[in-house]
Amino acid sequence: MTSALRVIISGRVQGVGYRQWTLAKAAALGLTGYVRNLQDGSVEACFEGSSEVIDEMVAHCWEGPFFARVKSLERISAAPAGRAGFTIGPTD
Repeated sequence: MTSALRVIISGRVQGVGYRQWTLAKAAALGLTGYVRNLQDGSVEACFEGSSEVIDEMVAHCWEGPFFARVKSLERISAAPAGRAGFTIGPTD
């Protein structure tokens, strides 16, 4: 069964390659969805796939790329949208 989860990642997550890193990691895990910068300096991602793989991705999100420093990660339940692939979206 496909699950979906939205996450808001805060800390030093913009200007450090976080979106590209998330794209590569999510695609490698077979997840679909998107990642984008938010105007407040945080990053939003939406993951779709099995709940186990989504949980694995969220654990990776706490680490992020080398120069990132994640301070908080908010989990927000979401309904699966049937997205194809994983993309980097425009800043919101």
